[in-house]
Amino acid sequence: MKKNPLIQFIGLLSILVITIAFTTVSVNVKYLYSSGDPRAVLIATQKTYFNSFVDCNMAEAWIGDTFRIFPGKYGEDPLWGNSHELKFADGKNAEEAFNSKVKDFTEPVMPLNVLPDATGLHGAVWFETVYQDTKDKTGKTLFAVYHNENYPFTFPYNATNGDGYINNNWPEGLKGPTSPAAVCRIGIMKSLDGGRSWTNKGIFIEDLQPRMILKTHNTSKTFAGGTGDPSAVANGAYLYLFYGEYGYPGIYTEATYDADKERRGQCISIARILLTDLDNPVGKARRWDGVGFNAPSDGIGVPVASLQIPANEGGEAASSPTAKFHWGPSVSWNTYLKAWVMLMAKSEGPSWQGSSIYISFNKNADLGSKKNAQQWSKPKLLIDRPGHILWYPSLQPLNTPDAVLNKNTCLKLGRQAKLFFKDMQGDKSEYSSEYIIEFQQ
Repeated sequence: MKKNPLIQFIGLLSILVITIAFTTVSVNVKYLYSSGDPRAVLIATQKTYFNSFVDCNMAEAWIGDTFRIFPGKYGEDPLWGNSHELKFADGKNAEEAFNSKVKDFTEPVMPLNVLPDATGLHGAVWFETVYQDTKDKTGKTLFAVYHNENYPFTFPYNATNGDGYINNNWPEGLKGPTSPAAVCRIGIMKSLDGGRSWTNKGIFIEDLQPRMILKTHNTSKTFAGGTGDPSAVANGAYLYLFYGEYGYPGIYTEATYDADKERRGQCISIARILLTDLDNPVGKARRWDGVGFNAPSDGIGVPVASLQIPANEGGEAASSPTAKFHWGPSVSWNTYLKAWVMLMAKSEGPSWQGSSIYISFNKNADLGSKKNAQQWSKPKLLIDRPGHILWYPSLQPLNTPDAVLNKNTCLKLGRQAKLFFKDMQGDKSEYSSEYIIEFQQ
């Protein structure tokens, strides 16, 4: 599944007209923020293409002096076909790893899918973030946060424990009326050898069957519900998970369905889990409930209010074919700004269509104090390409001595970084970079 131009911002005191030239000519593009907010400057560079399959955030880590990336998809998928595209590639720096040829990628040893009624790994997975255990000085102990997708026939409902899905009034999927919509969940895998082999530790954030949004209301061709498209950062004693919330914020029934209630319960949400619980994560995570991280891992949380699109600006429930909502966050700590940076895509129609990428900032270094984790600036437009579908934006370290010395990754960056995103137009799809983004205080 996984989703010039003149832009004018009018402020009370000033008017800023921004023109983005999609050429190799250098551009200096500044975005208007509230007083005190950082600014983003895009500098056009020679376009570079990624040579392997990407359909998610780019998970990566430094294993000693080796920069290792983990793009791709693995596992059973009866709709799109089973996949062995989740592979890793190495480099002496990020640029070298990203320039790897197809032949340079290696498939890790992955856990096998189990039968529909068995306990274990169901459906396909995408690695979205890798957390490197700081207690292991070799750098080889990794925890991968993965996006997982299933259907009623890969993970049928189990009345004993409430897991799985019921194939009744199931909404339409991305391949037309006879295809089912997927359900997304978020899980953890662990590696002790730097990502060459992985063991599944289980699902730690999910929405269960009662929160699935079914026919006749779900007509967006996105998800039946669930949690997915995550990005995770370590802060203090916790791993903070930023993810898309696509389920109904309550028990869904056709008779009691409320589109505005669904809208208010969706967008980008945050949960957290103790780093010491990553080895046994099932049931350990807690979602933000509006006051603190108190809601259970399969409970009802509250999304980040500032990241939601208001109804009067076209914001709707994700199950609507005309919905506008932000999704697919990519979060990093910026050592220059001393702030968190979030990139995200914007859906503006069925099947994840949307031509723009947005940016938001959070100046609270400590995400665990009070409501710090929720205090993100209102998203500002970064790029818009009408007629294209843009998704999975990420910031990647440059090939500079400082970036290599500090072992920067997509989770930790400095004043400048490369901007990558997936760009689809018609049958053409690419994951590429043609801009450096420079931050200004």
